[in-house]
Parts: sequence; structure tokens; C-alpha cells
Amino acid sequence: MVIDDLLPTTLVNELPRLEDFHAIQHIMALDSMTYLPDDILVKVDGAAMVVSLETRVPFLDHHVVEFAWQIPQSMNLRDGQSKCPLRQVLYRHVPKVLIKRPKLGFGIPIGDWLRHDLRDWAEELRDETRLRNEGSFQPEFIRKKWQEHLSGQYNRQDNVWDVLMFQAWLEEQKKAVHNQSPL
Repeated sequence: MVIDDLLPTTLVNELPRLEDFHAIQHIMALDSMTYLPDDILVKVDGAAMVVSLETRVPFLDHHVVEFAWQIPQSMNLRDGQSKCPLRQVLYRHVPKVLIKRPKLGFGIPIGDWLRHDLRDWAEELRDETRLRNEGSFQPEFIRKKWQEHLSGQYNRQDNVWDVLMFQAWLEEQKKAVHNQSPL
């Protein structure tokens, strides 16, 4: 697939011509020009700056990037495994057991927070009288999920959090309307 085969978009129309690239190289180039600077680096930079860490070096050093682009695709991707040369260098310095494992996200302990630090806030937002008056949720169902979560019987953080976020949003909407009304 070449970039000309894609539907015209602002993104595609503003990119440099990449005629000599294969499909995987197209994706890598697009990621390097869009996803990396507009998403990944923004998140990493924000998290790193808080604790005064420099995280871009050495991977974004232009010499490293130029070298990486010169590696034949057949060496980069073998048997479904990506970044083969980088992994081989890494295996020399870091035990494989630390590398050859599934990716782990950085989960936020919302479930625990709801049971402890955020409990009063959550109780106020999911008050049954309030829910009944607003009419968006079935208070009995919400109470059941909340009690299951608090007891530790089930982790209902996603269900509970969604309701709380809606309730918090609704509260902000009411405040905004109240602040805009003439005296």
C-alpha cells in the first residue's frame, strides 16, 4: 500500500512523499511524525518533568534514529518479534526475565481510593435520594454495586466510577447554569 491509496486527509496531504517506503515503513514514519510527538512524548515528558528526569535520550538522538532507519526490515522483525537488534543489545545488559514478559500498564488504584480516600465524595455523589430525584439511574442498582465494591466481594470500580463521573459532571452543569442565571 502506498500513501496515495489512502483517502485524502489533512494528515496525508501534509506529509512528505514516502514513495520508497514499504507499508510497515509508512506506519513507522507516520508514528514518528504524529503519534510520537503528539501523544507519547507529551505524556512521557509531563510525567518525567515532574521528577526532573530526562527520558528522551538516547532513543531520540538523531544518530540513533538514523541508524535505526538503516536497519533492514528483515532484521527488525523476525518470527513476529519486533525490535530484534535493540532486544539483542538489551539482553546483554538486562536479565531476559525482566524483558520477556507482557507489558504492564500504570494502573491507578481507583478501587482502593473509592473504598478509602474518596469514599465520602463518592457517598455524596451516589446518595440515593439525589439519584432518585435526578432520575438518570436506578438507585437500588447503584447501591448494590457500591456495596459489592465496598465489601471487596467484587471490584466494581469501573461501574461505580462511571456513575460518579456522570454525577460530578451533572453537578458542574447545574453550577454553570446557576452562575449564568440573571439575579
